Amino acid sequence: MTDAPEAPHRLDPSGAAQHAASRLLRDRCPAAAPVLLPGDVEAVAVTGHDELKELLSHPEVAKNARHFTALREGRTPEGWPLSVYATVEGMTTADGPDHRRLRGLVARSFTPRRVEGLRPQVELLTAELLDGLPEFTEPDGTVDLREHFAYPLPMNVICALLGVDGASRDRLHQLFRVLLSTDSAPEQIVEANRETAGVFARVVAAHRAEPRDDLTSALVAARDEDGDRLSERELAGTLLLLTVAGHETTMSLVTNAVRALCTHREQLEAVLAGAATWQAVVEETLRYDGPIGFFPFRYPTSDISLAGTVITRGTPVLAGYLGAGRDPRAHGADADRFDVTRPPAAHLSFGHGAHFCIGAPLARMEAAIALEALFARHPRLELAVRDEELPPRPSLVGNSRSVLPVRLDG
Repeated sequence: MTDAPEAPHRLDPSGAAQHAASRLLRDRCPAAAPVLLPGDVEAVAVTGHDELKELLSHPEVAKNARHFTALREGRTPEGWPLSVYATVEGMTTADGPDHRRLRGLVARSFTPRRVEGLRPQVELLTAELLDGLPEFTEPDGTVDLREHFAYPLPMNVICALLGVDGASRDRLHQLFRVLLSTDSAPEQIVEANRETAGVFARVVAAHRAEPRDDLTSALVAARDEDGDRLSERELAGTLLLLTVAGHETTMSLVTNAVRALCTHREQLEAVLAGAATWQAVVEETLRYDGPIGFFPFRYPTSDISLAGTVITRGTPVLAGYLGAGRDPRAHGADADRFDVTRPPAAHLSFGHGAHFCIGAPLARMEAAIALEALFARHPRLELAVRDEELPPRPSLVGNSRSVLPVRLDG
């Protein structure tokens, strides 16, 4: 008689205890632990570092949702909060030649030289945001650093790259809160998807009528010169992807780094004393408490074996970045410890293989600039409440906190 298989672990859409869930799943099966997503959709999560690295570059694993069996057969709920990750048309859901075509169009704006050219703009915007923080201070002396610093910095930078105006930027921020929250009601998801598509349609129309020196105009021109190169849905999906990925992960990266430094004061003192660099802070935060928990989706195009565990064709697979970041087999017995002086070690927080995050150099630069400038001005900055009291982002995809109340000068 054999033991009955363990029941799938139900992932919490509130975003609570993501590290605990990642550890549990990694202990159960680092290659493919069964999970239940919101709406009782069955999936597996890959949480081991080596197993995840293999998955991310596996030749028989696809991103296009036509390989998602339950979705294709109509077995996902209407208004499913994770549907946008499967159905949006862009780089993250394209394979092979389509992916190379879409990525190639966008990559021109994210070359090392182009990114480095943004440094003065990022430094200026960082200084302006820090100058403005006092006006957002509450009567109790606290300020929400996430809302008034960690969010506007990357959002303004990516919207400037895309040529998205201020009114559209602010509305998109509100809509993304709905779309990226896995506890949003189905009718909210449907309406937010509809309105988001409308915002990007207006952005595209404006750039088509009056081309400018920005990435949206370049994408529109590439499509208009050769109609079969970039469809209208691909264009809208690419803009959605770039806007979300261009600010959400950096916002959470800065938020998580501030939390880690404030709860590990000896690490902050080491950086301020020059014993470690701000870039080291960024890399250790990405490993220790990265901005992505479980990223959807990949689908085996045939039954595959990952580290000896079979994943069935068409199963939606989550990339468990938090589990991989603290995998002791890859990062040592102290992988659960935040240590900015840790010897450099490869992490997977920006992915691996063909879908490696195209904006990684920009995110790294923005975060390092933001953190160095913030603590240069406010070396005594501290959390206004205990870290464990900060409410999580209501998402099983993103890993961060909804607010970051701090006292700037202790």
